[in-house]
Amino acid sequence: MTLSFDHNRPIYIQVMEHVYGQVCRGELNPGDKLPSVREMAVSAGVNPNTISRTYMEMEREKVVETKRGQGTFVTKEQSVIDELKESAATKETERFVDALTQYGYTEKEVLTLLHEYLNQRGEAHDHEKG
Repeated sequence: MTLSFDHNRPIYIQVMEHVYGQVCRGELNPGDKLPSVREMAVSAGVNPNTISRTYMEMEREKVVETKRGQGTFVTKEQSVIDELKESAATKETERFVDALTQYGYTEKEVLTLLHEYLNQRGEAHDHEKG
C-alpha cells in the first residue's frame, strides 16, 4: 500500500485521510481491526512514530478506538462514520466549486454543469443495464 505523499502537508494527516477514505468507501467497516502501528508503517513506507501519531489523532476524533492488548479498531458508532462522510463530501464539494469559480463559472452555471453531468451519467448507466 505504499502511499505517495505531498511533502507540503503533514504525512500523518495524509495517512488519516487515506484511512478515512477507506472507512467512507466501506473498505473498512465498523469494528474492523486496523493493522498494527508497525505493519501500517511498513505498508505506508513511513516511520512508526508517524503512524502512532496518526492513530492517536484518529482516536481523538473518535473514528477509531484502541483496545489495550488487542489493537486499534474502526468505531462502531454509525453517527461518527456519517459525520466523517459528510465532512469528506463537504470538502470535495468546496474543492469542486472553488475550482469552477476560479474558471469564471457562476453558481448557476456550476449547477447546470452538475445537472448535465448527472443526467448523462444516469443515461450511461441506463444503457449499461439495458
